[in-house]
Amino acid sequence: MSRAYPLLSSGIVRRARRLWRQYGVFWLGAIAVGLIAVLYARLIDFGYGEFRAMQQQHVWAPLIVTPAVAALAVWLTRKFFRGAEGSGIPQVIATLHSKPGEYGARLLSFRILFGKIAVSFLAILGGFTIGREGPTVQVGAALMFNLRRLYPRSNALIERQLVLAGAAAGLSAAFNTPLAGIVFAIEELTRSFEARASGVLITAIIIAGVIALGLNGNYTYFGTIQIGAHFPDLLALAVLLTAIVTGIAGGVFGWLLLNTARWIPAPLRQLHGERPVAFAALCGFTIAVVGLISGGTTFGSGYAEARGLLDGHEHLSVFYPFLKMISMVGSYLPGIPGGIFAPSLSIGAGFGNLLHMVFGSMQLPMLIALAMVGYLAAVTQSPITSFVIVMEMIDGHALVISLMATALIASRVSRLFSPPLYESLAERYMKPLPQPAPAPVPEVPEVEAPQPVVDEADEADEADGAADHRAPHSAQDETANHAGNSTANSTDTPRQ
Repeated sequence: MSRAYPLLSSGIVRRARRLWRQYGVFWLGAIAVGLIAVLYARLIDFGYGEFRAMQQQHVWAPLIVTPAVAALAVWLTRKFFRGAEGSGIPQVIATLHSKPGEYGARLLSFRILFGKIAVSFLAILGGFTIGREGPTVQVGAALMFNLRRLYPRSNALIERQLVLAGAAAGLSAAFNTPLAGIVFAIEELTRSFEARASGVLITAIIIAGVIALGLNGNYTYFGTIQIGAHFPDLLALAVLLTAIVTGIAGGVFGWLLLNTARWIPAPLRQLHGERPVAFAALCGFTIAVVGLISGGTTFGSGYAEARGLLDGHEHLSVFYPFLKMISMVGSYLPGIPGGIFAPSLSIGAGFGNLLHMVFGSMQLPMLIALAMVGYLAAVTQSPITSFVIVMEMIDGHALVISLMATALIASRVSRLFSPPLYESLAERYMKPLPQPAPAPVPEVPEVEAPQPVVDEADEADEADGAADHRAPHSAQDETANHAGNSTANSTDTPRQ
């Protein structure tokens, strides 16, 4: 009888350890992602508030501050935080579609996590047109990826699921849109419905969302728009025209980012290759000039302007979306950490305000919602994620069919101009740089050659670890399939 108790106790301990590896690590990571997402959002809001206070007291100050911040941000990124540039979503896609251990160690390290937050905060202090949502995706993925060390024997499948859950939880916490987090994981990050959202993934998204709700309260990102019971007769025409206009605008934006060698003059390309810090300062000066021309409305992510248009408290120029696009391109070209989700929504709101001149009989918030989803879908070419995000952000369930139609049409129109932006940039992260490396151009991220990652194995728990690694998903060969698919799509990438 005395032998039964040690055996029973040993069985309970082994079972507890298996449950911890199956669920506990994901839950711990989701809590961390939720906390970091909220703190990061407050940090960015604080930084932009400080910039606005400075800009209102000293109107001409951005002409000095913004170029100086741009130069410092690019120098820091290139010197210490290679892999933190841009929104961060291409880095996550590259990790998921290749060898997670090797690419994650290079693109999702704690150093990159810190640099992403610190340098993007510095950029928002300079008034750059960047958002925090894309960076939160990379931050969430980095947090979860580094929890792989808590497994006695990690493998590519476990690492991939950690990255996927962290990225989706990051988007959910950033926008307070849990459904969008799930759709984003399926449509944008994996591009495959074979990668089903498991219970572990959904639980991680829910936990991160609960943490965000607990700290921020129950809110919708852009508030709740009021839509009457009867839709206008011109709604179908408005959907079509809005989708075409925003699809063209979003497609042109993607083309500009992916084909800088075709439109940036040769002296500026040479300046970027030989003196990237000076190129960044020039971009910062351009952003400052555009900001002064717009009366300060193009600085920052554009959240306040979009929210003001929806609430009816903001009156923007018809040139606002075009000026905001210029500022957004100028913010992205130097390679400063920062996202494009929130600026895209703001530009879309500007197009909705512009289209109200054509459809004056329609409610302005309805047109703004349609234009936001259209432009976001055109930029990302992820129509399902786009309409789910906007629907949850404005509590616009009454417009769900119209939002879906606008997103689908705009995404298709955008593809006539450029391939999917995030996928194209991700492929460039996955391609090894030739030796010696050529002079860089703005749209090509400078990344170091991947270094193999060797995880220490706990031999005593090898049997349990092997069993646990099969738990999160049944598609065990999925990583290899995605690695093959990512190279198959390389023909869509524009020539450099």
